[in-house]
Amino acid sequence: MAVRILLVDDHQVLREGLGSLLEQQSNMEVVGEAGDGRTALRLVRELRPDVVIMDVNMDGMDGIDATRMINREHPDTKVLALSMYLRKTFVSEMFKSGATGYLLKDSAFSEIVDAISTVLRGEKYVCAKVAALLVDEYVQDGQGAKAHANLTQRELEVIRMLADGKTSKEIALITETSVKTVDACRRRLMQKLGINSIAELVKYAIREGLTTVDH
Repeated sequence: MAVRILLVDDHQVLREGLGSLLEQQSNMEVVGEAGDGRTALRLVRELRPDVVIMDVNMDGMDGIDATRMINREHPDTKVLALSMYLRKTFVSEMFKSGATGYLLKDSAFSEIVDAISTVLRGEKYVCAKVAALLVDEYVQDGQGAKAHANLTQRELEVIRMLADGKTSKEIALITETSVKTVDACRRRLMQKLGINSIAELVKYAIREGLTTVDH
């Protein structure tokens, strides 16, 4: 039986190119495509793919939040991140959200095929550049903790989305909480960090690599 794959990326040309290559594999079938996280979540519910190849940075619901919800609702579906970003925060957040692999978009197609086979066996997969990044992060962690290490997972989610320009209402929708809860979380994390304004909070997120937007 062919592996059922859902492609999620906000660039149509990438979806079409990768989809065409995957369809040439005798044991793989592209069952759908999505250009944003919310559409991806709807298609996962409808199509029940075996593997979702997920972009990280997309408008609206990004790959991190979409992966978290897919993992919560459909834990048997494997999410393989395919991103242009080599940032430790993105790699870490994708795996924390439930992804089982992380590849860069400059990876060879043969490596993507290998990664799909690997995650379907229940193993994790990272490309060589990501592996080197994780080793560096491990060494750095041994030398000293990050300033944001005392923030909770939800606080890290909120600061990232605020830095990406999302409103409290948008964050509440994505995290399935209330605006009041989001605002309380924002005040709490600003107090923890000793920050007095949203502008300072955004600067902090950029400096610490917590935002998915290039500045």
